[in-house]
Amino acid sequence: MPRYVLLILPAFNRVYGESAARLTRSELAVFSDRALRAEVSGIEETVIGGLPYVGFDTAEPLSAADVALLSNLSSVYAVFGREGELLRPLPMRPLDRLSSDLITIQKYAGKTNEHFTKLLLNVTVLASGRPLDGRLTVFDPMCGRGTTLNQALMYGYDAYGVDVDGKDFEAYSGFLRTWLRNKRLKHTAETVPVRRERALVGRRLDVTFALSKEAYKAGDVQRVSVVNTDTLRSREVFKPRSFDVIATDAPYGVQHGSKGGRGLSRSPLELLRQAVPVWAELLRPGGALGIAWNTYGGDRDDLAAVLGAAGLDVVAYPDFEHWVDQAIVRDIMVARKP
Repeated sequence: MPRYVLLILPAFNRVYGESAARLTRSELAVFSDRALRAEVSGIEETVIGGLPYVGFDTAEPLSAADVALLSNLSSVYAVFGREGELLRPLPMRPLDRLSSDLITIQKYAGKTNEHFTKLLLNVTVLASGRPLDGRLTVFDPMCGRGTTLNQALMYGYDAYGVDVDGKDFEAYSGFLRTWLRNKRLKHTAETVPVRRERALVGRRLDVTFALSKEAYKAGDVQRVSVVNTDTLRSREVFKPRSFDVIATDAPYGVQHGSKGGRGLSRSPLELLRQAVPVWAELLRPGGALGIAWNTYGGDRDDLAAVLGAAGLDVVAYPDFEHWVDQAIVRDIMVARKP
């Protein structure tokens, strides 16, 4: 029976790094169940040469397509076939089509760990049944400064977002414009007011870009659209059934929240009870919604009830709970639209 090991990518965040191998084990179980052709068993954490790995067995050797899929695991640095005490490196082919500094260059307080963002997006896409290498539309309804949007762009997806914070909107708009110019990518970018019934409801950044001038002329482009408005107004600025995937990191405090008519709320569940029905309308049938949240603000049963009340089916997934700091224990829940 073939044996393989995954070398865990070093994390700049020490606390997240301590959970990375366990989270990779759970993420691999999702890939095994929903994407890989090979039958995977015996998933376990291990240490080789003092470094963390996740090992697993397969009934038959991994195909090139399976290795390509495993190349996109959120905390995997390398894939090896294990032959006794020797490790044979396998050629990785991640989906990333843009420079990694799109993800890593931004540094600011409260930024979601980029490895975790990739994990959230991966397991949400796989719950939708869409192929990871498809041309998908991804929506983050509390997008902040765009970590989820940028990961979607790395995969070749179109990215859409909403955020109530005007400073975050300006920061992301400035960053993306500058990054596209510095990379000399053919693009257009404009910020326009958004009005409904003659009232100003927000501002909208619209970006279209391609990897080359030839691709741009041929229509092989990616799109980014971000609206600076309350997430409860998402239905007013995007059409129903617009998105294949919704992935978001629910606020742990007041940032990226919703005014909801009563000022920003500190309770993620209070916000989600109002917002999830709005977001569910924007999902295409079969699409999936993935939410990361602080379990101190509500347990799994509470969040499952919110998703079920919006007509979504919660997906049975492995444990992704992990400690962030003394006030935050983060977990993931994914639900699918019938």
